[in-house]
Amino acid sequence: MIEVDKEGIILEKTDCQFENKGVLNPATIRLGEEVYMFYRAFGEDNISTIGFCKLKGPKRVVWRSQIPLLSPLGVTEDKGIEDPRIVQIEGQYFLTYTAYDGYNALGALATSNDLKVFKRDGIIVPQLSFSEFRKLAECSGRINEKYSRFAHDKLEVINETRLLVWDKDLIFFPRKINGKFYFLHRIKPDIQIASVESLSELNASFWENYLQNFERHIMLSPKLDHEVSYVGGGCPPIETEKGWIIIYHGVHDTPGGYVYCACAALFDLENPGKEISRLPYPLFSPGEEWEKSGKVNNVCFPSGTATFGDRLYIYYGAADECIACASVSLTALIRELLAHA
Repeated sequence: MIEVDKEGIILEKTDCQFENKGVLNPATIRLGEEVYMFYRAFGEDNISTIGFCKLKGPKRVVWRSQIPLLSPLGVTEDKGIEDPRIVQIEGQYFLTYTAYDGYNALGALATSNDLKVFKRDGIIVPQLSFSEFRKLAECSGRINEKYSRFAHDKLEVINETRLLVWDKDLIFFPRKINGKFYFLHRIKPDIQIASVESLSELNASFWENYLQNFERHIMLSPKLDHEVSYVGGGCPPIETEKGWIIIYHGVHDTPGGYVYCACAALFDLENPGKEISRLPYPLFSPGEEWEKSGKVNNVCFPSGTATFGDRLYIYYGAADECIACASVSLTALIRELLAHA
């Protein structure tokens, strides 16, 4: 098994009103010797915002904003903006997050040229009821019944709000592949992959055609004991000579509730929907007290990385209450993944 070092807690809640109950699930990007961290924060109202801090090197916080960088805007996200991820593509920054209106949780995009001012592009994933989703998805074959379990399959409207299929963990690849933007998204229990030449293509017509061929867009499905309940996107894909490393989360049920583990898989560079291998065991799991006990127990939720030399630092939400870091040799991780190809 590969050796992973738990580096400990990087960021905890403060007395600031927007983050006095918890910080978690950060987006990270390395710029020079600094790591910029955009993290989910929540206070007593339980409405998530995006906080911001800077790290010198992979672990030392040197500056932290006293106010949110981004707050909910508009009815689609008035109950929170959650779980950001960030990449830079051709000089522009793509910050994705989950927009939550109290009933629906959907992937949204904000873009920036300077990491100071962000333009909200809104929700870019499909917005369909479960019955609409199922009708389209089963054009390519019967779908896993777990899609029904994790969806609003009985109700279509509540309190005058239309209930939609939750589509979270929206994550872009950090460069175009064969001239196209590629991104991951997650409709439980699987991870799906999509690609477009222009983001303007992401309209209702695109998603209707996409879902009519749904089976071919499923990238990762649960198959191992530690991910048997469902899988979800984690960190932005990491490009290596041997393929894209995908750090994702896998979930399994226990008598004490769900356990969230960090997992790793390797995908083809030019055909990123093609799986080469995945680790047959978790990359790391809840073991420390601050991972096992918190707002949600037994959670390691990876969402950002930074590479320094051969060391890959993985930033993750621990028990939905604080932000921690683990590290691994990138060379060793590639070798271990290829050993299971």
